[in-house]
Amino acid sequence: MDLKELEYVVAIADAGGISKAAERLYMAQSSLSQFLGRYEAELGTRLFTRTGGGVRLTGAGEIFVRSARDMLRQYQQVKAELKEADLAHSGVIQFGISSFRGGALIPPVLKRFRGEYPLVDVVIHEHNTNVLKRRIAAGELDLALIALRPDETPEDAEAVLRDEVVLVVNRAHPLMEYVRFDTPRRPWAELQDAARFEFLLSNPSTVLGSIAETEFGRQGLRLQAKNRDLTAAFAMEMACQGLGLALSYGSCAVPRADVEYVSLGREGYYVDLILVFPPDSHRTRSVRALEAMIRDFYKSRIA
Repeated sequence: MDLKELEYVVAIADAGGISKAAERLYMAQSSLSQFLGRYEAELGTRLFTRTGGGVRLTGAGEIFVRSARDMLRQYQQVKAELKEADLAHSGVIQFGISSFRGGALIPPVLKRFRGEYPLVDVVIHEHNTNVLKRRIAAGELDLALIALRPDETPEDAEAVLRDEVVLVVNRAHPLMEYVRFDTPRRPWAELQDAARFEFLLSNPSTVLGSIAETEFGRQGLRLQAKNRDLTAAFAMEMACQGLGLALSYGSCAVPRADVEYVSLGREGYYVDLILVFPPDSHRTRSVRALEAMIRDFYKSRIA
């Protein structure tokens, strides 16, 4: 048994089919199919049941894949520990963050980090929170900054930053008639007033898209939207032009003369930004340094 064989089996399980797994592995489908047949024969048991839509793990396959993930994770941990022992201040960090929030929050931290650790390369992986959680669980990233709704945030998690979800409103938009300016923090509007108008939405699989669907449903409001699969940045730019209302984050609110960033209700609506790590992983010295630098940089913002 070698690690490449374990990676092949795990890739098939993750993809749910040999064809998709072969694409991800950049190999011929026939080669992967032949490998699986030989491998199952060597093990003396079937790992997958073939179905019309792909493959499904057998009971033995579930045991095998669970153990294979553990072995691959341990191998990566050993590699990281050996590299850290030889090169304490060099290496590579795989860091995950959403592209929208990342552009607003992370570059100042990375500039400082590079100044102190010039031999450590930080490779950025831009995905939405749900994809980042899956990649962290698979051990593909060293750390990731993700957004969670307050009801999703683990009790033992320490927020890096509490970020407000805001409405992006062009000042010529008719919603401005309902916006109130009686708090020192930020102007605000009731969601039922905003529901009178068209929204520009991100996919429900994203945090912003999920919040829109959840909050409108919770208040029994109809969500008016023709566009429901926009990137957060695209939706925000359209809203800035008065083409609808969009949700964004306070951390991404760039002041503009023609735009108002409006709280959802008097108290506002917030998400917690937390750092997550692969389960049971060894954090190298450089990863711990980057984590500490991110927390330190935004400590004042939490307050």
